[in-house]
Amino acid sequence: MHKYMDCPQVLREFLSYHENIKAQSPRTISEYYLDLRMFLRFVKLMRSEMSVSTRLDEINIKDIDIPFIQSITTADVFEFLSYLANDRNPNPDQPFSETGIEAAARARKLSAIKSFYKYLTVRTKQLQENPVADLEYPKIRKSLPRYLTLEQSSALLQSVSGANQARDYAILMIFLNCGIRRSELVGLNLTDIYEDRLRVVGKGNKERFVYFGTSCRKAIDAYLIERSQKVLTDNRALFGSRDGNRISVSAVHRLVKKALLAAGLDATQFSAHKLRHTAATLMLSNGVDIKTVQEVLGHENLNTTQIYTHIESTELKIAAEANPISRLSFEESGSEEVD
Repeated sequence: MHKYMDCPQVLREFLSYHENIKAQSPRTISEYYLDLRMFLRFVKLMRSEMSVSTRLDEINIKDIDIPFIQSITTADVFEFLSYLANDRNPNPDQPFSETGIEAAARARKLSAIKSFYKYLTVRTKQLQENPVADLEYPKIRKSLPRYLTLEQSSALLQSVSGANQARDYAILMIFLNCGIRRSELVGLNLTDIYEDRLRVVGKGNKERFVYFGTSCRKAIDAYLIERSQKVLTDNRALFGSRDGNRISVSAVHRLVKKALLAAGLDATQFSAHKLRHTAATLMLSNGVDIKTVQEVLGHENLNTTQIYTHIESTELKIAAEANPISRLSFEESGSEEVD
């Protein structure tokens, strides 16, 4: 926790709880840290006599204690959310860019604040009152996830070439067949490959098995021949990079974008995460029930998986409209009475 030494003790204890007791990922811990540090800096700035030109990142919050946090009201939180929506610059390096961050980003910050106060009131009982317990999240516009069609998926796989062809093909096949997350793929070890399934470590260090098909097995086997000839700095890793390290999330991002461009697909509209959407959609469209898809994707809540059923409903409507019967008028179909 040494990298969080610019935070007050109570915040470091909260982060330690989520890291060591809740076993949450380093990325989640980092997001809690950044969001709560910003919140506490904002509240301290609003209550101080500092210059209006003072930047949030200049504010020292190491002296913040429980009495200070206890004094924070619902109105303070509303003011912070208003600042995020109207005044926060999402691109600090571009001072003349539009201000205000999106509802999803505001919701994430509110979620961090809610988690912090739940820890203080329920887990450690350092506070009696929770000012954000009943606070509603910003309304987020829901949109259907983008995904590749079966034909586009095939074109993507066929586009793979170059020095790392076997590796990249296996990675894309795992994404499209298994629907795992990019971080889960990066974390795969050689010992996580079984005859017909992968052992995946997902969010919150939760393990699950994800089965794959014959084509995916062949792609993995072809890559394993190449992998057996390489020694990596972390030799447990399934996928390695050119510099001999475990492949990184950014490297996976780049290789997916490269394959999309080679396949003639819009690389600005699709990504590694969209391949996860593609796997889910293809499974549902071929008769896999939603509970099974939930297990495959590692979703804790069925509602998260439910969005893919909306895609299927859209496709079913398109299919119905494509049927020539749907274009017949009442007169054309005949109106004779039948006894």
